[in-house]
Amino acid sequence: MRFETRAIHDGQEAELTTGAVTVPVYQTSTYQQDGIGKPRGYEYSRTGNPTRQALEQALASLEGGRYGLAFASGVAATTAVFQLLRPGDQVVAGDDLYGGTYRLLERVYRPWGLHVDYADVTDPAAFAASIKPNTRMIWIETPTNPLLKIADIASLATIARKSKALLVVDSTFASPYFQRPLELGAHIVVHSTTKYLGGHSDTIGGVVVLSEEEAYQQTKFYQNAAGAVPGPWDCWLILRGIKTLAVRMREHERNALHLARLLEKHPKVERVYYPGLESHPQHKLAQRQMSGFSGMISFEIAGGYPAVEQFVSRLKLFLLAESLGGVESLVCYPPKMTHSALDPAERKRRGIRDNLIRLSVGIEHIADLEADLLGALGE
Repeated sequence: MRFETRAIHDGQEAELTTGAVTVPVYQTSTYQQDGIGKPRGYEYSRTGNPTRQALEQALASLEGGRYGLAFASGVAATTAVFQLLRPGDQVVAGDDLYGGTYRLLERVYRPWGLHVDYADVTDPAAFAASIKPNTRMIWIETPTNPLLKIADIASLATIARKSKALLVVDSTFASPYFQRPLELGAHIVVHSTTKYLGGHSDTIGGVVVLSEEEAYQQTKFYQNAAGAVPGPWDCWLILRGIKTLAVRMREHERNALHLARLLEKHPKVERVYYPGLESHPQHKLAQRQMSGFSGMISFEIAGGYPAVEQFVSRLKLFLLAESLGGVESLVCYPPKMTHSALDPAERKRRGIRDNLIRLSVGIEHIADLEADLLGALGE
């Protein structure tokens, strides 16, 4: 079956008793057993829930993995993957990544005993040079947050195999519709299902998708032991969201590409970060490993932070808010919002300038979005 069909049907068969065509919300904490040690497949909803299982099967199918594990947030999913490591292990992470992941690595796992090094996410050779005898994981985002850099998944997968490390890809910005890292050699894929997969800014969640049995069993054990699982209603909302993922992603991309080209030509814009532009340094790589460029744009506005404040205050449709991937358009100021965990010197070192603005382009009519941006830029 094609992607669009699997998004609607895999893991979501009609309910047997009533024939309901949508997966029921199994709003229960526990399950009656037929006898001591004789459950009917479920015992306690932290361990397993039919609605959550449907979501996990659906997401595994979309990514081309054997197993999916749902979590209460994207950060909870990230934490579960880092729990595959032990004190003294090294992780090599891309140098452009979500501020919450940086905070987790630096303020939780480094004191815990993890060795953390960062490499230029666009340069596989930099990762290869960072490999040590204790390297157990390579962690990347692609496209990255907030500078929309593209990492070469296949090349990094080769490096990971040679060093016997796990390659983990946070593919939240792309969604499974535009990118499937497991098909390019990655071992594990992570998403914040809060974003494009849910698609309606009404739930929080995360998922880990993988195919290797040992890593699955360890992560499954952690999921149950730590208990950071989504409730059945949140799972149902994400299931509902993925049914329209393909349709939404095509509109997100269409609108974003139009606006990126518009911004690139505007005299008040110094630089645009969008992998769909031919001017993007990794445009050809993005074309090879992605089937589309998604709906995220970052750009630098002339005039520094005062210009950022003025621009944001003039917007009418783009809402000032964290998060991304919903049907509505959002604007974010990474230095004080998503990447505030990085101190100013670290942000500067990573190329996050004080005039950087990030857009999550929604699926409103493109003429209205264009008018909103141009009006905020002073036209």
